[in-house]
Amino acid sequence: MKVSKFGLPTACLLFLAAACASGPRITADYDRSADFTSYRSFGFPERLGTDQAGYESLVTQTLKDAVRQQMESRGYTYAEAGADLLVNFNGRLARRTDVSQTPAALPYYGYRRGIYGGWGGYAYETRVDQYVEGTLNIDIVDARRKQLVWEGVAVGRVGNKTSQDRQAALRSAVTEVFAKYPFRAGG
Repeated sequence: MKVSKFGLPTACLLFLAAACASGPRITADYDRSADFTSYRSFGFPERLGTDQAGYESLVTQTLKDAVRQQMESRGYTYAEAGADLLVNFNGRLARRTDVSQTPAALPYYGYRRGIYGGWGGYAYETRVDQYVEGTLNIDIVDARRKQLVWEGVAVGRVGNKTSQDRQAALRSAVTEVFAKYPFRAGG
């Protein structure tokens, strides 16, 4: 996976800071053959996807805290070693361009409104929207089988936020992703 010049931790942080009015798009899927009733504990792999530089980033610390809160609220117990489930994160930034065309508003031809349409060859206005889109993946892996059993994904526009706002946006995105997680420990 190619990481942008911003670096992976920054990518996650910037993405989740997007917090546009509608929030990120959230999707989730899970392994229907997995026995979620057997899982009671969770932990994190030794090296998380957001720590490509070899040390635990601020993004990782915030994500771990937010995930721990979500998992514990569902009855799972945190375990440093020997957990049933391992939770991993990954993030990516991508530059996007949206191009749209709409008929230009030509006031001179307004007299036709409601009577007949104008010739289709009239001018169009082209709108080009360039932005950065961020993606956050949260993977839950069956530690014993080393197999992905649940995945939640948040995708949204990246915005500029202060450090405090970024942490709040990260926590909010994790909460939104976990809203799609239907399981409880042992249940």
